[in-house]
Order: sequence, then C-alpha cells, then structure tokens
Amino acid sequence: MDSETIGYMTAIELVKLIRTRKISPVEYMRALLDRIEALEPKLNVFAHLAADKALDDAKRAEADLMSGKRNLGRLHGVPVTIKDLQITKDMPTQQGSKIYAGHQPSEDAPLVTRLREQGAIVLGKTTVSEIGWTGVSRSPLTGITSNPWKLGYNAGASSAGAGTAAAAGLGPLHQGSDGGGSIRLPAHCCGIFGHKPSFGRVPNYPVSAGDMTSHVGPMSRTVADSALMLEVMAGPHFLDYSSLEAGPANYLARLEEGVRGKRIAYSPDLGFARVDPEVAELVKASAGRFEELGAKVHEVSTAWADEGPEIFRFFWSASCSGLAGLLSEWESEMDPGLVACIKQAEDVPVSRFEAMRRRKMDYVANIHRWFQDWDLLLTPAAAVAAFPVEPLVPGQIPVDPWEEFNWIDFSYPFNMSWNPAASVPCGFTSAGLPVGLQIVGQRFDDLGVLQAAAAFEQIQPWAHKRPPL
Repeated sequence: MDSETIGYMTAIELVKLIRTRKISPVEYMRALLDRIEALEPKLNVFAHLAADKALDDAKRAEADLMSGKRNLGRLHGVPVTIKDLQITKDMPTQQGSKIYAGHQPSEDAPLVTRLREQGAIVLGKTTVSEIGWTGVSRSPLTGITSNPWKLGYNAGASSAGAGTAAAAGLGPLHQGSDGGGSIRLPAHCCGIFGHKPSFGRVPNYPVSAGDMTSHVGPMSRTVADSALMLEVMAGPHFLDYSSLEAGPANYLARLEEGVRGKRIAYSPDLGFARVDPEVAELVKASAGRFEELGAKVHEVSTAWADEGPEIFRFFWSASCSGLAGLLSEWESEMDPGLVACIKQAEDVPVSRFEAMRRRKMDYVANIHRWFQDWDLLLTPAAAVAAFPVEPLVPGQIPVDPWEEFNWIDFSYPFNMSWNPAASVPCGFTSAGLPVGLQIVGQRFDDLGVLQAAAAFEQIQPWAHKRPPL
C-alpha cells in the first residue's frame, strides 16, 4: 500500500487488518512515519514526534500478534496522537509555551494510560496554541500549524495539530480537548469529525482550573472511529473528581439507530451571531437533510443565548488570570493576546466574580430548561471558514487587544453548560475551505449526538474528501 492509503485508513479498518494478519503493524508504522516525514515540514503538526519509540512499539505489537497472545487490546497496533496539554511520562508536555519548554511529567494522564492499555501506539504530541488559550493555530514555542486545505490558514483553536493530522491522513485517531471550541473548531476548519463529550465523560487529570469548561474527546475522519476512541477513554477515574460515575454506552454498536422521530431544533445564529453567508447556506441545507432521515426539524429562537458572550468572555479572562504570576519573568516570550487577556482580570473584585457566577448558573439552567423540548440542536460550528492564521479573528470582525470570540459564538455556550456537542463536515466554501455543522445534545446524551452524526455521515459522507497536499 502507498503511504496515502495507509495514512487515511480508519481505525476500524486497521484493527481488522491487524487482527487477521493482513497488514503488519511494523510495515504500517514505517509507511505512516514516512508520510509524516514528508508532510510535517509544511504542516507542523507535532510538538514532539516519538518516531523511534512508535516503531519499537509496533514491533512489540507484531510480536504479540504473531505469538498468539490472547486478550489483545481493542486498539492493538493502532496509532494515536495526544494533544500537548495532556501529560505524558515519556514525552515532554510543553503546552505551546516557552515557559514549559522541555517540561517532562512523571506520569501519564488517565486517558493516555487507557489508550495504551488497549494497545494504542502513541505517535507523539500535537501542537497547541499557548496553554490552549486561543482559537488560532500558532504558538510562541512551535510557530504556525497550517490548515491542510490552505497552507498558512488557521487550522482552528488549540487542538490544531490534532485536526490537521486527521485531515492530512497522519493516522486515524487523535485526542483533543475543548474549553471553548477547541475540538469542534479544528474539526470545522479542517473538515473532520470532532466530538466534545459531556463534561466528565472522559477524565481530565490534572484537573483543569479553567472554570470547569475543558472537555476531553476524540477527533477523527469518521464517526465510528471517534465512537471507538471515546469508549476506550471514557469512564470514571479517582483522580478527576468531576468524572462521571457511569462508564460509556456501547456507542459503536448503536451508531446505526439513527434519528427517526427525534425533535431537532435548528438555529442559524443563536439570535445574535454574525455568520458568513456561505457558511450559513451550507449549514441550513444540511439541517434540512435531517428531515430526510425521519426527524422533525424546526427553526427556533434561543432566548437564553444573548448573555453568553459577556459571561464567557468574563470567565475566560478570569481563568487566564491564574497565569499572572508568570508575567514578571515571561511576558516578553508569551503570546501578546494571552498577556492582554491575563491583565484584563487583574483588578476584578471577588464580589464581581461572584455576581457573574450567579449569572452563569442562571444562564446554564436556562439552556437545560430549553433542551427539555428538544433532543438535538443544530447550528453552524463557527461563523466563518478558516482564515489567515496571523490574526486572532477574521479581518472583518473588530476586536479589542485580546478578543477572539466573535467567530466562535456557537461553541462556548456548551462548554459552560456541559452538553455534548460535535462538528461534522457539511460542505465547502467557494474557496474550497471546509465548513462544519454543530450537533448539540442534551447533557449526558453522547450516544444521541454520535447517532445523529453517523446518520448525517451516511446521507452526506465526507471521509473520502482529502486536502490537496
């Protein structure tokens, strides 16, 4: 097989081929590493590539297979990437920041342990924006990670390396995290599938101090691959007190149940967002296709949404303010936008914080109260398609020194409310840039979101579409 065929093979396919000995884990890994070597200079996906270790792990996986070892893991011999915000005991965790350059943790995050226990081979750590703070694919430490559909364009948010790797065919499974859209925005910009699970579905350790909005989940080219990866990563863990008590549902086996009879709401703008006309048209047409799948789709108002921008902007800056102690030494080496974001919260009194906390709790309650009438909500995944990576936002949107949220108004509400949400590719702009449709479910209903995404994937498939690398 050529390296492109290897790179774009799904995890589901690869598991079967390895188990039936129709493909060698070692030959597969060598071909994949050759593809990474060829494409990495133009894409810049990896903050750390563990090529030698990945090949050694592939040799061990092959030896176990050939020896007839029983109880092989569900991902035996399958490569995965880990976002460079998750700790790893054998690879540095640098968070896209010169502050943490070369930092080597002494343990793996629980999700990394679970993937490895199921036989996955960690290729390396994918690039992030500095400490995951922003929606653009660049950092002071690693530079620009390019969108594979248009080099030099934004690959979207802090899981940019993961999104680019999936779209470019650098293996099937990629771990992302999402504190305000950082799984769904790269999925939107790069034309792949990304699922932000219900908060706590996948344990996140060290527990994020970011106001309990960071969700960990899978990114892949197909819904089935993400369902498989989520099953492996999910479940309670004693180191994350916010992790959900129950383990995951049997997502993979139930993907085909569809959306017939589901009550689906569609909002083109949440009542206030400015959406590019091409994006709006593609999303509207895609929402209508759920009628063909047997659901009832209604365009709706979302009265709860208006307060979202002010609340999220406040808490984003408040969360970043925890880094203020680093400024005296590191300010000149940091992303200027992050510095401005940190400083904005410097003089916020506790009384103001508590007042905003009450507003946030009311806002979240109103979202969940609204969802009692709907099984799913469809919106654009973002207001615009990918744009040049240098600015924080598209040029047509005015901003303050650190403001970056006007194009991501559809994603962060569901970080605050902890609902599951996914981005599925739904078409391309006239410039050839991908567009994502966001599917949001009631809290805990990850299965419903995955089933809706799988149904849409069947009627409007996307995984065969590849960027012109």
